[in-house]
Amino acid sequence: MTAYSFAGDSAPRASRVFLATLLGLALLLAWDHSGLDLWMAHGFGTPAGFPLEDHWFWRGTLHDDIRWLPWGVELALLAAVVRPFGALRRLAVERRVQLALTTLVSLLAVSTLKLHSLTSCPWELHEFGGTVAYVSHWAWGVHDGGSGGCFPAGHASAGFAFLGGFFAFRHARPRAARRWLAGALLAGFILGLAQQVRGAHYMSHTLWTAWLCWVSAALVDNIVSQMLSQKPSPAQVQVPVLAAPGS
Repeated sequence: MTAYSFAGDSAPRASRVFLATLLGLALLLAWDHSGLDLWMAHGFGTPAGFPLEDHWFWRGTLHDDIRWLPWGVELALLAAVVRPFGALRRLAVERRVQLALTTLVSLLAVSTLKLHSLTSCPWELHEFGGTVAYVSHWAWGVHDGGSGGCFPAGHASAGFAFLGGFFAFRHARPRAARRWLAGALLAGFILGLAQQVRGAHYMSHTLWTAWLCWVSAALVDNIVSQMLSQKPSPAQVQVPVLAAPGS
């Protein structure tokens, strides 16, 4: 039987996550102030709109056809809490719960922000044949005259939401954790690029979604690790010894 360690993060490991989070935030803020969002949008858009908006691959394959795939994966993760399969068999049940829960928390965080966002999508801008002026997502409370609800990138979260696998596996299976990290990042950026090409999002929307999903996963991981660190190990559990009759 595999022995699982329920100890919380070591200080060096926790500090690396914290530093990676701060570095990601610094790079995001630098990107937001660089003007590269509009520069990239002009690479795919024209004054008449975005020619690839309805392209069979960018919209059909990478948007419409896989819309429900992440929810299928999430259902599999929920089922694996009780009936683990594959590499999930090597995770303690608490970590399997963490993985399934983190995905839902990440999706909820992104969806909630989109619900209250006043930022409209690139395809609504004047310079791309639309009717609204560009307003930064940092201009809180400022309406750009469009439909809004475009920040952050919801479709990219279908990949980035599974960053939680990195945190769930890293305590006992570092190699599997790195594979989850690479896979979730690759999926998220491919889905984000598809929306960028179509004019549905700016690159900053995708980058912020990645960071939000990372932070959500890190917070859930910290909570679960703290709970498990307070759980007594088998060696600490004392089994009462009953005295023999007549002794």
